[in-house]
Formats: sequence, structure tokens, C-alpha cells
Amino acid sequence: MDINNLHHLEAASAHGRKELFRSGTALLFIVGIMLYTSRVGMDSPDHIMLVVAAMIGGYMAMNIGANDVANNVGPAVGSNALTMTGAIIIAIIFEASGALIAGGDVVSTIKKGIIDPSLIPSSQTFIWLMMAALLAGAIWLNLATVAGAPVSTTHSIVGGILGAGIAAGGWGIANWPQLGSIAASWVISPVLGGIIAASFLFLIKRTITYQDDMILAAKRMVPLLILFMAWAFSTYLLMKGFKNIWKVDLITALLVGAVVAAAVYFLVRPLVHRAANSLNNDKDSVNSLFTVPLIFAAALLSFAHGGNDVANAVGPLAAINDAVLSGGHTSKASIPLWVMLIGAVGIAIGLALYGPKLIRTVGSEITELDKMRAFCIAMAAAITVIIASQLGLPVSSTHIAVGGIFGVGFLREFLKASYTEMTLEIMHHHENNNPIEVQAYLSEFGKASIKTKGEMLKQLKKSSNKEHLSKPERKKLRKVYKNELVKRSALLKIAAAWVITVPASAAMAAIIYFTIRGMMLP
Repeated sequence: MDINNLHHLEAASAHGRKELFRSGTALLFIVGIMLYTSRVGMDSPDHIMLVVAAMIGGYMAMNIGANDVANNVGPAVGSNALTMTGAIIIAIIFEASGALIAGGDVVSTIKKGIIDPSLIPSSQTFIWLMMAALLAGAIWLNLATVAGAPVSTTHSIVGGILGAGIAAGGWGIANWPQLGSIAASWVISPVLGGIIAASFLFLIKRTITYQDDMILAAKRMVPLLILFMAWAFSTYLLMKGFKNIWKVDLITALLVGAVVAAAVYFLVRPLVHRAANSLNNDKDSVNSLFTVPLIFAAALLSFAHGGNDVANAVGPLAAINDAVLSGGHTSKASIPLWVMLIGAVGIAIGLALYGPKLIRTVGSEITELDKMRAFCIAMAAAITVIIASQLGLPVSSTHIAVGGIFGVGFLREFLKASYTEMTLEIMHHHENNNPIEVQAYLSEFGKASIKTKGEMLKQLKKSSNKEHLSKPERKKLRKVYKNELVKRSALLKIAAAWVITVPASAAMAAIIYFTIRGMMLP
């Protein structure tokens, strides 16, 4: 065979080899779970059910790693603060650490109180219900990952428990008011995340990048922004990341967070000043000052996610393990170490094998991110969870992060449109002037601070005999020069996936429950 043909054949089969490696590694993990759990609870008549449930739990954990973790590290990768490999390594270390250190000893068996456990007739029905919920949630996450849509793991499990619960106990088993709150979070989470992220970005632009001396402004503002970030993340970790091992109220968390933030401020202020002294007075240089804070944000978000959301993978499995060993079912179940390890290792494997696709989607396929924008998204993720937890709002970390990305994207569109409008106004008043002179004026206008821009435009209008652009003219010009910096196709795809997550996983869980019940009944 010709050597060129061999090269073509090798290139054509490369994708297949990668897929085979990923599938084989995932299968080895599931087989390892099967071999280990085959020795757990051997005296119970439901021993086989526990083995199967553990395998499904491992499958669920891998899908959480493939889909949900992207929200923590995606913006850092999209802004080039981290490489894909670096982000995956950091996420694996901190997700696993969060799960094992702060995952807790006990988990709620009925997530979010969406069904009444007293209406479940027997422990065996409870086991079938939980298995159906776990498998349905995992399958839905898998489908969403293939479609490139970041969805809420919590909502996937909620839908699974709801559908299997209704199948097992009828419509009366569901807590419909609680489900109404969850449905409201589909709007609350992304909107709140988007508003907070956009507000921080606007603050950074007004106080740093719109100033004449960006370096001086950065020396003043960046340490304060890092202080606020340290305060928000310390509070967030105390309230969410460590909530399973140390429960604190908001005031205590804020006070501890303030002490940590003050220490961080005095540590980083001289470092920021030293780094800023060697930078050029431009936006790209200022951007580099946010690299290290972003890396810390990705690590801390991953730790909190591991400690808080690992229950989505192991909660139903812990509930099944408790039911198999005790012969009953309760609203709380202990988490054995082997169950927590399945969650932690599964998330790590899923992230390493299948995470890059969603990381790219979150980091670069919705809108273009730089380090300042990614920093604002990380801030929104922490602050929104703190606010929502105090207001009793059930928010999703996935929805918050993605909402933050859309928020900074739409703010960029608005600012771009405003700048274009000012540019068109300048060209309108310079219409008969020398093009070189107009270009020089535009160049000077672009470099000016926001205050100077306003003064230049005001002076230009005063010295010109031309009337201002009319409202219809402005509207027409905006339409012609409109720049869409947010992909509308991504917006529609993700919004559709969010809306159908609970009903889709509920329908699948009901079908799976009836299938299991039909197989297990004599």
C-alpha cells in the first residue's frame, strides 16, 4: 500500500480511536464499580439492585463531570487565563477535594422535598424509584452534553425523582408549590447572574478601561475588586462549599469573609502595583492583571461544586444503599466512603474524557470572553448564590454562570451600539471635512476617557451647523451597523434545554420505573 494512503487511513481512523479510548475508559470505571460493590451488602436480598444502582451512580457522576463542571472553568479557558489541560487538572483536583473534604456524611434522599416519602409504599418501591430517577437524570445529562447544551444537574435529578415518584405513588405525591419555585428559577437564575455580571463589567469599564491612565486606575481598582472577590468567595464557600460539615449563618459567613478579604487585599495590593508598573497603558495589558484571580476563582468554584453538588450523583445511590442495608427508607441517608468515591472519581473521569466539549461551549461559543469578562462571570456565580440562598430562591449554578455569560455579551452589544452611534454622529458633523482629518479625530476620540468623549462630542455639535440625527435616522443606522456579539442560536438552544430538563427527565424516569417494576414483579 502507498505510504500516502496509509497516512490518510491513519488520519481517518484517529477520531474513532479517541472515541474508543473514551468509551473504553468509562466502561472500565463502571466494571470496577461492579466488581467492588458486588461485595457490599451480600446478605441482603436486594444486593443485585445495589450493584446495578452503583453502576448507574458512576454513570451519573461521569455525566456531571462532562456537563456541569464546565460552568466553573469554561470562562477561564475561553479568556485564555487557563489552558484546557490546566483547567481540567485544576477542576479534577478541586472537585474531588470538595467532594471528599466537604461532601458531608449525610444526604437528603428526596432532593428539594419535591415528593412526600411517606406515600412510598415499601422500601423496594423506593429502591426502584431512586434507580429510575438516577438513570433518567444521567441519560438526560448525556443527551444534553452530546447536544452541547449546559443544563442543571439538580434539575435533572429533580425531574427524575418527580417522574418516578408520580409513577410510584400517583399525582398526589408531588409537592407542586416547590416545583413552582424550581420552575421560577429557570428565569431567576440566569437573569440575576446576567445582571450582576454585566454590572461588574460596566464598573470595570467605567473605572479602568474608560480612563485616560488605565494603569493608574488599575492600581487603584484591581486590588479592591480582588478584595470584593475574596469576600464573596469566602462567604460563598462557608455557606455552600462547607455547609455539609459546618453550618453558619449569613452574618458569621460575611464577618469571616471580611477578615479573609482584608488579609488578601494587603497581600495582593503591592503585587498588583509591581505587576502594573511594567505594563503598557492599554486594555490588553490591564486584562493580564485578572489572570491569577481567575485561576483562583475556577479552583474555588470547583471545590464548592464538588462539596455541594456531588450529592446529585451520590444522593440517590446513598439512599438505595441505606434502603438495601436497613430494609427501610428515610428522608436522610448516610454516605459511605465508597459511595462518595464513586461520585468524586466519576466526576473527574467524566470531566477528563468528555468535559472539553462543554468547556468550549461555555467559554467561547456563546460570546467572546476576555479575562475581565470572565472575572465578572465568576463574581456573579458566587454573589447570586449568596443572595438567592438568603431569599430562599432555588437557583442553579449552571443557569447563573451561563446567564452571566449572556449578560456580559449583551452589555457588550449595547456599548458597541452606543459607541457606533457616537461615531456616526461625529462622521455626520464632519461630512464635508477631509477624510484624513475625520480619521484623526476618530482615533483621538477612541483613546479618550468616557468623560473626555462626552466633552468632545458636545463641542463638536456646538461648532457644527448641522442638525442632530433624527430618531428615525438613528434607528435606521443602528440596524445597519448592529453587531451581534452573542450567538442567538446558542441562546435558543440552551434556553430550550433548560425549559425541557425537568419534564424530559421526569418522563424518562416514569418509563424506566415502570420497566424496572415490570421486570422485578413476579
